[in-house]
Amino acid sequence: MSGSGVPRPLGTAEVAAQLRALGVREGGVLVVHTSFRKVRPIAGGPAGLVAALREALGPGGTLVMPSWTGDDEAPFDPAATPPADDLGVVPATFWRMPEVLRSGHPFAFAAAGTRAAEIVAGPLPLPPHGPASPIGRVHELDGQVLLLGVGHEADTTLHLAEALAGVPYRVLKHCTALEDGPPVRVAYEENDHCCERFALADGWLRRRGWQQEATVGYAEARLARSRHIVAAAREELERHALVFLHGTGEGCEECEAAWRSVGR
Repeated sequence: MSGSGVPRPLGTAEVAAQLRALGVREGGVLVVHTSFRKVRPIAGGPAGLVAALREALGPGGTLVMPSWTGDDEAPFDPAATPPADDLGVVPATFWRMPEVLRSGHPFAFAAAGTRAAEIVAGPLPLPPHGPASPIGRVHELDGQVLLLGVGHEADTTLHLAEALAGVPYRVLKHCTALEDGPPVRVAYEENDHCCERFALADGWLRRRGWQQEATVGYAEARLARSRHIVAAAREELERHALVFLHGTGEGCEECEAAWRSVGR
């Protein structure tokens, strides 16, 4: 903390040391969901945080971030379409960096490192975050999930767990994809809802000793293996398949839509 009461910017090496102490595996695959507003100040800004993440992973590691579009109507161009605003400034910075690869479909992730091409390759995955998606490949590769300044409400891996568990809700949605010809509207069903109750995963993982927690930068950080997140969630979903939905009548429109789809 500086004399003015403003936290001093942390350097790349300092943040990388925090990440390694938390348990980030050198040479591993790491998918990151983050709020830079909570993490800052970091020397170099968002790019400095990316540098620290890559330093912690080492030259053999792979850094992965969400990079999907926020516009279902506009055609998705991986070279030009920016990520959704609510993903934050770090993913918005990362996808434009040299050596970063990006999926060619609207549910894109961006990745850099040894397994990047493998993670982002392939056609439009349906459901969006199922086994054939980038987040599914992180799971296959026994990657880790880092939640930095955000909770499990932002954890896309829990959508993978829902898909693998075969939850009964399927909300009708669409996106616009670019193929060889003109833009194509693609309709699909997604295991979607407000995601607020994804926060339950904190307790599930803590009880099993599967989540590490510490401060990284100036934010609360959670780290877990993708396989542990999926395993814990699937066990809970087997007990109560609708555990992630707010109850009917609680005023959550997104969860109400999911409830209406049950048994459809």
